[in-house]
Amino acid sequence: MMSIQEKIKQQVTENTIVLYMKGNSELPMCGFSARAVNLLKSCGAKFMTVDVLKDEAIRQGIKVFSNWPTIPQLYVKGEFIGGSDIMAEMYEAGELQQLVKDVQG
Repeated sequence: MMSIQEKIKQQVTENTIVLYMKGNSELPMCGFSARAVNLLKSCGAKFMTVDVLKDEAIRQGIKVFSNWPTIPQLYVKGEFIGGSDIMAEMYEAGELQQLVKDVQG
């Protein structure tokens, strides 16, 4: 059976853009997750979400995987980008839009 770290690695490598969040893109369960979803939608991103509230092992495991203590967490092409504050800063600078454009062609 796959370890939780292997499962996370598989999720972030098999999907171009993955957001680990509380809730899902239709129904975010916290303000930070809602903000992250809105930022991605504003960039026209196609992204997969993983609801950490449904899986305690992933909720804890993702913090170990990224060495980052908080949720949401954004991954692009297997690389950890950051949480909602970093995403907002990147968006303000036009970097998030560019990143999405680069990976989605």
